[in-house]
Amino acid sequence: MPISSPALLDTRYPLETPEGVDLLLQPAGLLPRLLAFLVDLIIRGGIVLLFSIALVSLGRFGWGLWSICFFLISWWYPVLFEVLWQGRTPGKHYMGLRVVHADGTPIGWSASLIRNLLRTVDMLPLFYSAGIISLLFSQRLQRIGDLAANTLVVYREAPLNSAPLPEAPEVIPPHSLQLDEQLAILDYAERFAQLSPERRQELADILCPSLKLRPEHAQASLLGMARFLRGHA
Repeated sequence: MPISSPALLDTRYPLETPEGVDLLLQPAGLLPRLLAFLVDLIIRGGIVLLFSIALVSLGRFGWGLWSICFFLISWWYPVLFEVLWQGRTPGKHYMGLRVVHADGTPIGWSASLIRNLLRTVDMLPLFYSAGIISLLFSQRLQRIGDLAANTLVVYREAPLNSAPLPEAPEVIPPHSLQLDEQLAILDYAERFAQLSPERRQELADILCPSLKLRPEHAQASLLGMARFLRGHA
């Protein structure tokens, strides 16, 4: 079940698995998904081309086999990879993505079949227009096939290496923090060095209301809370 949250950083999606494990998923946007699709399209095109070369000498029988191979590659390539390779096709693997159920569990046969068969709807009327519009207006970046199958395309979890935090005196949070608030504070501090000054203040302002921080002191307070949380994790 999703964890209630005031305001999350960027597109992070917190949830609690049926086993009681807290996860923080990051749905993938249009560009990485498009690049993953293009990689898979190139691979499928290469496979079809190889079959064409191998079967062209067999005449009509060869073209019949080629039609069967084309159908299987077009429709079963993503399903087999997603189910048997932890939600990844080669393109998704290259882009660091995977498909999961909306509750964070690995995708199964029925969900993968639904989301891939409904690509025909996502393609309407031209060039995946329906799917792109659905993705852009969906809170969790889901195309029509994902909405029907209740699936998400997310970034694969990075290894659990704790990034160094900027130097700052520890600050005790003003109240008991929920899990999503703790994760947001730690995420902010870990990314602090890579953010521009404007982006640092923009993200700090998002956290100010729930933490009752004054905007002019928010950055320093968040860094101090992060060091407090890291030391008491």
